[in-house]
Parts: sequence; C-alpha cells; structure tokens
Amino acid sequence: MRLWTIHPQYLDTKGLLAVWREGLLAQKVLRGETRGYTRHPQLQRFRSRRFPMEAIASYLAGVATESERRGYRFDRTKISTRGFAGKLIETRGQLLFEWSHLKQKLRKRAPKVYHACRKIEIPRAHPLFRIVPGPVQRWERMAQPKKKPNRGSGKPFRADGGKRNAFSRS
Repeated sequence: MRLWTIHPQYLDTKGLLAVWREGLLAQKVLRGETRGYTRHPQLQRFRSRRFPMEAIASYLAGVATESERRGYRFDRTKISTRGFAGKLIETRGQLLFEWSHLKQKLRKRAPKVYHACRKIEIPRAHPLFRIVPGPVQRWERMAQPKKKPNRGSGKPFRADGGKRNAFSRS
C-alpha cells in the first residue's frame, strides 16, 4: 500500500489507478471492514487524526480530482464520507524520499512520464498535505536500513554442543 504524499499529477496511469484502489482499501481498513492491512504503517498518519475517515476522504477526493483532469471517471460515490478542509502535516524528507522512489518506478515503467518530470527537484504535495521541514518518517519501512540476518558466531553447528571427544573429527 502506498498513499503518496506527492501530488497525483506526477503518477503515471498505472500509479494513479493503484493509489485510487489503495486509498479505497485504506478507507475500508479505517472503517474496520477488513482483517488485513490493519497495522500498515502508511495508515498511521490518518489514524493519528481526530477524524481519520474525513482525512482519507480528502485524500481520495484529491486523487479523484486528478483522475477527472485526465479524463478518467473514478467513482466518487465510493468515498464514504465528506472530507475536511484541514491539512495533514508531512515532512519534506518524506516528500523527497517518495519522489525519489516514484522516479525510480517511472524510469522503468513509464519512461515518457519520467522524462517529463526527471528534473523536478521538489514536487508539489497532494492537496491534503502541508509540508514542513523534517526527515523521512519513522513509519517508512523502505527507508529503514536492512538488518543483516543473525548468523550466530560463524562457527558450524555441532550436535555435541561443541565439546570434543574421542570420536569427533575436528
């Protein structure tokens, strides 16, 4: 699930369809209508709101507006409630992290879209967000350094607990 902080204008068709679908899934999760994705980190910024359903509704409305600008007709009746006029606070670090991530995706799957936006250093944010200085969010799993698997001491496992006896070879 990726609920982009960046404005949906930068998404290719595949990305725009995906964020609409994932936003609708997020809405179901926040309503308690699913068993999966209930702890998904992307939902933290919506759950932290006093009215999370209104926040996700505003997010979906922004995606629907972009779809209409492109000539698509996303079904706004699927947005379960009215949004709010407020803004969610998001960090510049998060915005830039997502921008880098999206450009990597676009380079592979939509080269024309990538070419059109590759020189943009700081993209616009989704209308729901107000960007403030700060790092990548802690909930962003992709930004976390990967832990190396614990391989123990590096010594081979010995069934005898590592004790030598007259019958052991090493």
